[in-house]
Amino acid sequence: MFPLVRIDGADFDLEVALAYATADNFTGKPVYGAAAGCWLHQDAARPLARAVELARPLGIRLRLLDAFRPAEAQWLLWSHTPDPDFLADPRHGSTHSMGVAVDLDLIDAATGQALDMGTAFDEFTPRSHHGNQDISTEAQRNRHLLLGLMTTAGWDFYDHEWWHYQMFNARANYPLLSDTLLGPHGMMPRP
Repeated sequence: MFPLVRIDGADFDLEVALAYATADNFTGKPVYGAAAGCWLHQDAARPLARAVELARPLGIRLRLLDAFRPAEAQWLLWSHTPDPDFLADPRHGSTHSMGVAVDLDLIDAATGQALDMGTAFDEFTPRSHHGNQDISTEAQRNRHLLLGLMTTAGWDFYDHEWWHYQMFNARANYPLLSDTLLGPHGMMPRP
């Protein structure tokens, strides 16, 4: 059975803005190919849908910045910035490469504007840690809101990255997945 499901913004009522499909990421260039899609393990799609439901009455939407990240992409990111505080060493694997992790932020449902989270996505500094108080009160509130939505929906979090959530016990329950699993829908650039 194919373990990944495509996460379509319209079907899930969220915005998909894959940072690694553009040059707007810490590497300064696209990591994924131009036709990259957003994918998650079917077990992770359910709690993502639950988080969307919890956000809706609050007038906010989720914006997915990354989801399934092929193991090949993890190697590229690690080669660029081998920082174990913010990137999983690909020799041990990333929960993104298992299809059971998401990077996301919040947007105002009425305006589509991103909420202030205190730092940019993938800012590899202590200011990105959960609970950091060197950011505005509004940004702290927004981070706590995201944390509450995601943990209530069944996600675990990583304390160094306000944007990263993953399934509990992911490393024990899910294998690393390669881009080849997606066949012609692969995310990595094609020669």
